[in-house]
Amino acid sequence: MLIELIRKQIRTCGVSRYEISRQSGVGQDILCKIMQGGSCKAETVDILLKYFGFQVVKKHKQERGKK
Repeated sequence: MLIELIRKQIRTCGVSRYEISRQSGVGQDILCKIMQGGSCKAETVDILLKYFGFQVVKKHKQERGKK
């Protein structure tokens, strides 16, 4: 799910992979691997989510039977 979000952002952000790599510190080879359907380390996901302005927040589940 997160890697798909990152792929979409890379495709639609209007910034070249070179520039994303330069600004984020994630290698162009890693960005290429992601775009070709590969995965990456959790640390890389974290870096790219922050680069694109996303924040991961745990959603609290409602207790069963309560609304």
